[in-house]
Amino acid sequence: MIRHMGKFDSTTAIIMSGVVDPALIFSVETMSRAYGINLLGFVQKPATNETLASLISSYTARCKEDAACATVISPAFDIADILHALDDNQIKPWFQPKVELASGQVRGVEAFARWHHPSFGIVLPDRFIPVLEQHQQLDLLTSTMIDQSAAACRRWHDAGFLISVSINLGSALLLDPRIADQIAEQVAAHRLEAPFVIFEITESALRSETPACLENMLRLRMKGFELSVDDYGTGNASMQQLLRIPFSELKIDRSFVAGAAENNALALVLSSSLALASKLDRLSVAVGIETREEWNLLKKMGCTYGQGYYIAKPMEAAALPGWMSEWSHFF
Repeated sequence: MIRHMGKFDSTTAIIMSGVVDPALIFSVETMSRAYGINLLGFVQKPATNETLASLISSYTARCKEDAACATVISPAFDIADILHALDDNQIKPWFQPKVELASGQVRGVEAFARWHHPSFGIVLPDRFIPVLEQHQQLDLLTSTMIDQSAAACRRWHDAGFLISVSINLGSALLLDPRIADQIAEQVAAHRLEAPFVIFEITESALRSETPACLENMLRLRMKGFELSVDDYGTGNASMQQLLRIPFSELKIDRSFVAGAAENNALALVLSSSLALASKLDRLSVAVGIETREEWNLLKKMGCTYGQGYYIAKPMEAAALPGWMSEWSHFF
């Protein structure tokens, strides 16, 4: 059934139910994702109304969150449209809070690009980042994100919120021998100290054997910036490649977080990843936390930070101080 749904590009979300060895459930979920199927969950028989209602309600809530960001279906954009948007300051960072699980305190945010289109409202990055990558213009977006994120972080500091900001840094940019100096100049222009800026590097960058790439990561760390290994576990980087990078933070991919509270095999993988970070004396971040059960499990496992829809969805820079003030009432 899953294969046939994938063949016809079905957009229907499904819940699977059956009597299956628990060790096979993760494989079924992985296969579903490979076929592009939105599998809400696997329920062992007999399925109860409560279990099904919980899965359906989480899907409905997520749809509402996504709809709040993009209510109008936008067309395909060409590179000229996107470059004009960058020049016109239409593409801005939105920020998702990163919370220390042990204390509940907000310690940082991650920046996500959002296009404030004059006709189509908020356009999500999957509509414009691939086009920028195709035309080798992603550096323009990165520069915009660094500049605006540093400026926002400086304003938060001035208001008394001493948090960090995480920004994605594409592997292609790390090939530019000037990038470390350029980034340092951009951040310094906003009077922001380097340790408050974290650059997220994908596992593909870890696999690079190019001297310039490795040098730039080292130079960024020497200038005081933090480096985070993004989406850990989804790439093919070896342990040796991971260890040669001077990273300070390990971000655990959502695929290891989702369902770990119910899946022992998945929980073991998650626990091992967090233990690795701890033994290497690195901070850990779990992304995509969507339930209280996931929060509790990660806290119990010793994960340092968490972010996800259970905490807050990405928001505009001006909305963050108010949200942080409200959040502080709970901790």
